[in-house]
Amino acid sequence: MSDKFENLDANKKAALESTLYRCRALVGRIAEELRKKKPEHFVDEGSLADFHACLERAAWVLEQKTAKACRRGAVSGTGN
Repeated sequence: MSDKFENLDANKKAALESTLYRCRALVGRIAEELRKKKPEHFVDEGSLADFHACLERAAWVLEQKTAKACRRGAVSGTGN
């Protein structure tokens, strides 16, 4: 865990952990629903494009946070 997280008070840590849990649950529900869908379920190409753009943005945000953490670990020599 990062020093920044460790320095948070218990309420903020709990809020972050709860939000992460809700995000994971939402991703699971989305994945489950997408597995059930077939191309003919998507008649509105614009909505599907918007949905894809939102997923791309979420993936980009995760990559940015991971890249920052890796760079900090490399600079500090911890690698974590």
